[in-house]
Amino acid sequence: MYRSLLPALLLASPAFAEVPKVVTDIAPVQGLVASVMGDLGTPDLLIPASASPHSHALKPSEARALQQADLVFWIGEELSPDLARKIDSIAQAGSAVSLFDLPGTRHLAARNDVLFAEPGAQGDHDHGGHDEEAHDHDAHDDHGHGEHSHDDHAHEDHHDHGHEAGGHHHEGDDPHAWLSVDNAATWLTAIAESLAAQDPENAQTYAANAEAAQARIAEARAAAEATLAPVKDNHFVVFHDAFQYYEDSFGLTVLGAISLSDATTPSPARLDALRDALSGAAAACVFAEPQFDPRLIAAVTEGAGTPVAEIDPLGATLEAGPGFYPALIEDMAQRIADCAAQ
Repeated sequence: MYRSLLPALLLASPAFAEVPKVVTDIAPVQGLVASVMGDLGTPDLLIPASASPHSHALKPSEARALQQADLVFWIGEELSPDLARKIDSIAQAGSAVSLFDLPGTRHLAARNDVLFAEPGAQGDHDHGGHDEEAHDHDAHDDHGHGEHSHDDHAHEDHHDHGHEAGGHHHEGDDPHAWLSVDNAATWLTAIAESLAAQDPENAQTYAANAEAAQARIAEARAAAEATLAPVKDNHFVVFHDAFQYYEDSFGLTVLGAISLSDATTPSPARLDALRDALSGAAAACVFAEPQFDPRLIAAVTEGAGTPVAEIDPLGATLEAGPGFYPALIEDMAQRIADCAAQ
């Protein structure tokens, strides 16, 4: 009995603190969590960046990682319905933190129209009244949060935001909320608090890492703003409506999307409408995504002469790790600016 006491005491000391085993849904979330964990650990990725989170079905190895995780950070059911079902059935109870449901998260209503802006308008960055439609999660009484301090939700609410906690389904909201730099900064604090709740010995490290990551994101925002400044009056078309939060962050104007925010296959009528719009509009670029079939891009751009480039909200070509999210914000800005300059 006594011989086993010393190892147990050593494991409980700060030097041997048990760092939670963490998994994340998509690469941008993995990057945010990695920046908070720092040298203490590396979060696993459930959905490869080359796959669409809207439709990805977990492989057995990914399901095992989910089952063994102490903490799961994910966007939410709106982005990954299959993952929501897996979290319900195989994740540890209370381990899932849905970032989309966290207090302070900015939400934008999903867009259903074929065109988001008038083809002839220049410099119209109102995005169809998004400022009126945008809302923070804690501003909605029907979500039952009311006022939340960090202490209130760090150690209680964060672990109630899995799909099983149910009443947080955001019908009609665009789930691509990680492309709001304000959301990312807010989530870093929440991630640090959730990690600290399970690993209090390293709470100060998590908090310091989150603060440093927020500063780096602020630098990335400034760099992206400078890169995008010359193209603010251009119009763009995207493959699927995944970039609304990025548009909102940087004042860009997207003319329309081939597919809706849930990446469903577009109807022939939608393709015809976009083709007509491109034929009469000065769209600077059409953006493809590596997760989706490029043949639909060709169907829309045929005869229009509009440049086509690739832009990836998941950052499939970027290096994983603490620097991933700032690199994603800057990489997207550069790709947009480069294509507009063609």
